[in-house]
Amino acid sequence: MDRLHMMNVFVAVAEEQGFAAAARRLTMSPPAVTRAIASLEDHLKVKLLNRTTRHVRTTEAGQRYLEDARQILAAADAADEAAAGINAEPRGHLAVTAPILFGRIFVLPGILDYLSRYPETEISAQFLDRNVSLLEEGIDVGIRIGELPDSSMRAIPVGKVRLVLCGSPEYLKQHGLPQQPEDLHHHSVIASSAGDHAIHWRFNRSGNGRTAEETSLSIKPRLTVTTNDAAIDAAVSGFGLTRLLSYQIAPQLASGALKVILSDYEPAPKPIHIVHREGRYTSTRVRAFIDLMAEKLRSNAALN
Repeated sequence: MDRLHMMNVFVAVAEEQGFAAAARRLTMSPPAVTRAIASLEDHLKVKLLNRTTRHVRTTEAGQRYLEDARQILAAADAADEAAAGINAEPRGHLAVTAPILFGRIFVLPGILDYLSRYPETEISAQFLDRNVSLLEEGIDVGIRIGELPDSSMRAIPVGKVRLVLCGSPEYLKQHGLPQQPEDLHHHSVIASSAGDHAIHWRFNRSGNGRTAEETSLSIKPRLTVTTNDAAIDAAVSGFGLTRLLSYQIAPQLASGALKVILSDYEPAPKPIHIVHREGRYTSTRVRAFIDLMAEKLRSNAALN
């Protein structure tokens, strides 16, 4: 059996964490996928996958082989694309991740545009409010909001967002405009447990992130919700004040349904990056997606 084929099947099984899911992804029959993995393990004389009735996980040797196999397959794709010429159309599967609300508002339109432009591609999108490990979870491209840890990933800056405090005009008219963070103790506060800014709110007293002088305020919310959408809805209804990233309330700010307050106390803006795990052998489908998404994000006034 062709070794590149077996590698491709193994990568699909490892990333999908199942034989049936890998078979669907590769448009193969499950028995053919099973035979390919058995042939590869027999060829290598090592067990690559641990199988249970519910899960398939890579062994320690399998995880190392997975990383090498991805690089080899990427290099093979790059060689094919080079032979086909610079005008080769992107094709194949792409896995993308982004925060839930950001993904829905900003990334999904780019995905639909990409799929429309390149009919030989397909995309799996994971919109999750956690940092997904691109390497461990087989993701090709991710959108990150916030400072990036040291990593071997390639990162492309595409914008920035602010962490803002907001309320509806009706609420502010009825309860008054806070003049400093401590005034929040006398207001109805809505907190979202999504993200990392639920009840301990940091403020920069000098404003706009120009100095490192910060203060932390412990907030006792009257309402705590598990999604940012719910916090936005509650604030728009006039129940109280909430704190979110500026892109999350861009439509409400534009319509006047919410207003930003205490802007002079905002912490430094958070950067937005497109991150990917491919280096020298970045495939055409990944490059095309990154170029398209970078152009869309950089041109969006809500993110710059």
